[in-house]
Amino acid sequence: MSDRNKGVLLLLLSAFGFAMMSAFVKLSGDLPTVQKTLFRNAVSALVAFGMVVYHRERLFGNKENQPLLLLRSILGMLGILFYFYSIDHLVLSDADMLNKLSPFLLIIFSAIFLKEKAKPFQMTAIIIAFLGTLFVIKPQFNVDIIPYAAGIASSVFAAGAYTVLRALGNREKYYTIVFYFSFFTTIMMLPFVLFTYVPMTLEQWIYLLLAGVFATLGQFGITMAYKFAPAKEISIFFYSNIVFSTLLSMFIFGQTPDLFSIIGYLIIFSASLYMFVKNNAEEKQAKAA
Repeated sequence: MSDRNKGVLLLLLSAFGFAMMSAFVKLSGDLPTVQKTLFRNAVSALVAFGMVVYHRERLFGNKENQPLLLLRSILGMLGILFYFYSIDHLVLSDADMLNKLSPFLLIIFSAIFLKEKAKPFQMTAIIIAFLGTLFVIKPQFNVDIIPYAAGIASSVFAAGAYTVLRALGNREKYYTIVFYFSFFTTIMMLPFVLFTYVPMTLEQWIYLLLAGVFATLGQFGITMAYKFAPAKEISIFFYSNIVFSTLLSMFIFGQTPDLFSIIGYLIIFSASLYMFVKNNAEEKQAKAA
């Protein structure tokens, strides 16, 4: 199997993992968002801890990278909090699609903070994706818009976290970054969970532990995928997450996205496909030159 195909399979596995994580978070029912977030990250922290120890790396990375590692963790934590809130209050596939705006926002943030010049076709894709979100959100400017705003906020903070990861580059191992982020979030959530803890049934414990397991699968799947193939070549396959989430919404929760949401999905996916094709075309031209 070629490295590219390995990357595609790992990305599909990652997309499935994150879709299952979202489903189990939603299945866990009416629990505080901080409680769900703690479970999701505690499991990831344990797995990442084992990998860091196995590879004999520093648990918290190098001293000179602490500001970036801390910023990545803060942004990632806020992204998950808003994402889990949107999962609880929206159709699952709507919450997932809004979260998938992060690659487009990453282009904007990279241009602002990393001085990476955004290309005209990338700006076109961003505008198209934004129009797609309007179909998903169907803005009415009342309290019903709050979960949608949380979904967009989750993508903003996720894009911020990815921007910091780009700034970090290869200065830290991926399992060190995952452990730092997961451990930080777990410690930050712990005091809030202790004060607001809601007793859980055995079923809820199982759901949240499974959410953590599948989140870990998704996290490591996407990290390993991009080691086998560049994001430009395979990133489009991560949008299979929306297919998985839509099917889970329909068969587990009996939630079917409305026509406007489906149109929005298609517009956002088309923007991503357009950017994917243009990136690959430019890369081929550069190699030919």
